Amino acid sequence: MYTTYFLIFIVFFLGFAAWLLFVWAVKSGQFEDPEAPKYRMLDDEDASGAIENSSSAQDDEKPYSR
Repeated sequence: MYTTYFLIFIVFFLGFAAWLLFVWAVKSGQFEDPEAPKYRMLDDEDASGAIENSSSAQDDEKPYSR
């Protein structure tokens, strides 16, 4: 019988700990924007560097223009 009470106490303790962990995650912003990471790779990090690289790539594409 003592084992049952002990297991019930452990289950309540673990449930309370999981609830506290969830509350901490929500308050720290872990669930704020789950969609952004999959679009972040499409954003240009350095727009000026991308323009310079694309203009030099265009020059390389037309080596035989007259």
